Amino acid sequence: MTMSDGVSRRTVLKTGAAATAAGSIGVHISAARTATPPAMDGASPVVLRINGERYQLDLDPRTSLLDALREHLDLTGTKKGCDHGQCGACTVLIDGRRVLACLTLAVQADGRPVTTIEGLRGPDGRLHPMQQAFIDHDALQCGYCTPGQILSAVACLSEGHAGSVDEIREYMSGNLCRCAAYDGITAAIAAVAGLPAPGPEA
Repeated sequence: MTMSDGVSRRTVLKTGAAATAAGSIGVHISAARTATPPAMDGASPVVLRINGERYQLDLDPRTSLLDALREHLDLTGTKKGCDHGQCGACTVLIDGRRVLACLTLAVQADGRPVTTIEGLRGPDGRLHPMQQAFIDHDALQCGYCTPGQILSAVACLSEGHAGSVDEIREYMSGNLCRCAAYDGITAAIAAVAGLPAPGPEA
């Protein structure tokens, strides 16, 4: 079909589609440029108190506590799992309370006591009772989630949320174990809490 001015319908449609696509690409490029965070000038001084040691660092203010531990201090016991706050593998303690290191900026921990898995054992080198319980109850399996699980378990007790097996399961639900060691983990926490050994999870 030919239009009255000599331009075919097919040509009009092709031109319109090309213009629409170009406009769409332009919008996406513009959005991407807008979403890119502006470059930060300089680093911020941060004092991290990790496991009783004091570290003075100059960090990009956007550095997560997890990256500060692993990339700047070589404390690799804290694991990077999902890096989105969904698995709990990066759990550490700040002021004795559990936090997800991947969602916590290093500057937020400035001057506050941080405990990682490396600092959990006693000064004499003996394992923390929770670490020993995880071994005794075969709660390790592949072990990647174990540091976060143990620190969360320690906090679960100190926060007063280990009064029953059901309560333990509820307050440990933010830590995922892809190896399905949940029964062993629950048994380990229950043992340290002085509860009877739980049965298999339904």
